[in-house]
Amino acid sequence: MKPYLLELKNISYSYHTLHGETKALNNICFGVKEGEFIAIVGPSGCGKSTLLSIIAGLIKPERGTIAVNKSDGTLGYPKIGYMLQKDHLFDWRSVYQNVILGLEIQQKLTKENIDYVHELLNEYGLGAFKDKRPSELSGGMKQRAALIRTLALKPELLLLDEAFSALDYQTRLIVSADICNIIRKTGKTMIMITHDLSEAVRLADRVIILTSRPASVKIEVPIHLTLQDTSPVAAMNAPEFSDYFNLIWKELNDEKTH
Repeated sequence: MKPYLLELKNISYSYHTLHGETKALNNICFGVKEGEFIAIVGPSGCGKSTLLSIIAGLIKPERGTIAVNKSDGTLGYPKIGYMLQKDHLFDWRSVYQNVILGLEIQQKLTKENIDYVHELLNEYGLGAFKDKRPSELSGGMKQRAALIRTLALKPELLLLDEAFSALDYQTRLIVSADICNIIRKTGKTMIMITHDLSEAVRLADRVIILTSRPASVKIEVPIHLTLQDTSPVAAMNAPEFSDYFNLIWKELNDEKTH
């Protein structure tokens, strides 16, 4: 049995203002195995993005720790890649110039890394568009470019904060499944926040449901879909899909009535 790459132990956090304290997270506990895809869902405003910011190291928890168990035995925190809802591409730079931006900033524009970027551009169907401006791309292509920019730095853990929510429904179905299938092939570990329960069931290995604020883990739901192929429509037609969807829906709506 694989050890956890990351293990959150009793993570708590509060926001402090002149008007008082607002508790956001309360004793959050769960682990993420290497190569696993976790989806986190919960009531609006319960602290999901705050939790992701803590995992990313952008803010420190008030209480609790995050234990690291890297498979190579090293003790350093895994390299993080963070994808947000907006692509944050710069229109005065070409697609290629956008995707190498992180490498430029970190002074890692080696031949090996540049070759890797070109490989990603071709694999994601953007090779022919590398000299275009972001404004000339569709929404789905922009998200692919944003992902390539993230992957160019070879992160060990990918954090996705509503990364597909700005896309229209049809594009979201296609792009989310496409991107996640490609990421799975690389063996990356992923944690995704989403309000789309269908997306959580379709894509994740496990769904973690949070309570209302201050959020704690209410229940974890392992997902096992029997699929003939990996298309988004096939996932929704899997015999187990509706049971998982209804279970998660019920748990979330029970929260709203409390």
